Amino acid sequence: MSSLYDEISPESPDDVPVLRVTMTVNGEKRAADVEPRLLLAHLLRYGFRMTGTHTGCDTSNCGACTVLLDGKAIKSCTMLAIQANGHEVTTVEGLATASELHPIQEGFKQEHGLQCGFCTPGMMLAAKALLDDNDDPTEDEVRWALSGNLCRCTGYQNIVKSVLWAAAKLRAEAPAADQESELT
Repeated sequence: MSSLYDEISPESPDDVPVLRVTMTVNGEKRAADVEPRLLLAHLLRYGFRMTGTHTGCDTSNCGACTVLLDGKAIKSCTMLAIQANGHEVTTVEGLATASELHPIQEGFKQEHGLQCGFCTPGMMLAAKALLDDNDDPTEDEVRWALSGNLCRCTGYQNIVKSVLWAAAKLRAEAPAADQESELT
C-alpha cells in the first residue's frame, strides 16, 4: 500500500516503513497507513481531507494548524501523526452540527471575527479549548488563550469580541442543557 506521504512528496524513498494509525477525528474512527515522519497536519488535511486545518509556518508560530487533541489545543504542524494514534482529534469541521453552527462559529460571524479566514479555524479551536475550561473568560484571558495564533488581517479586536460573544451564548444555553439532563 502506498503511504500518504507519496501524495505530498513523490521523492519519498521506497524503503521508508509505513505504520497504521487509528484515531477518532470529529467523532468518527479513522485509520491510515503513514510514514513515521508524517505530520498530523498533513494527515488531517491531505489524508482525511479536513481542509480547515491550515499550515502557515511549519514552526508552530502562527497557529493556523491548531486542532484539539483530547480536548487540548495543539499545533498539528509540529506533531507527528503517529503521536495522535489512539487519541481524539477535533478539527474545525467538527464544531458545527449538520443543522447549526457552533456558538464559536456564530460568534465569528456575528462579531466579524474573520477577514481572509486563513487563521480562523485555528483561532476557533483555541477558543473552544479556552471555553471548555473557562465559560466566562475576561478579555485578557481570551487574548492570552489566543496568543499562540497569529492573524495578519483583523487586529484581533473582533476575534476577541467573537469569543466573548460565544462564551455568553454558551452560558445562556447551559441552564437549558442542565435542566434537560435533570429531567432524564
